[in-house]
Amino acid sequence: MFIEQLTNADALPTLERMAQFAARRQDLLAHNIANLSTPGFQQRDVSTADFQASLREAVDRRRSATGGVRGDLPLADSREVRIDRTGSLSLTPSTDSGGGGGGGGVLFHDRNNRDLERLMQDLVENLSAFRLAGDLLRNRMGLLQSAIAERV
Repeated sequence: MFIEQLTNADALPTLERMAQFAARRQDLLAHNIANLSTPGFQQRDVSTADFQASLREAVDRRRSATGGVRGDLPLADSREVRIDRTGSLSLTPSTDSGGGGGGGGVLFHDRNNRDLERLMQDLVENLSAFRLAGDLLRNRMGLLQSAIAERV
């Protein structure tokens, strides 16, 4: 119970969801890049703005329910992001998402809507978000380990 209270406190659940989202989206972006030359392939993506809004609403709900920054982070399912019973995050991408390279645009003669520059930009931005969440998580866990080991 004590460990659960520590891992549900402060920014840890938020950082965990950010890292999960970025990891799943990285797979999706890599899939788009791998199929860049595939005839008929259309890039798919999820909206990072929608995920951020959903995460912000979950943090606000937690704050109003607990009066602070402790407790579960009730992230609601959306059209593109789902949380299963085990807490795993899964994505349902679309070709018309506002998240980046998968949006409308021009179809080429092979019916592909490729945009390498946008894909690479999305890849770098997503990697930066993942690294930031990972670094902050590592920092928080280091602080908890020091506190548990009674090292100051």
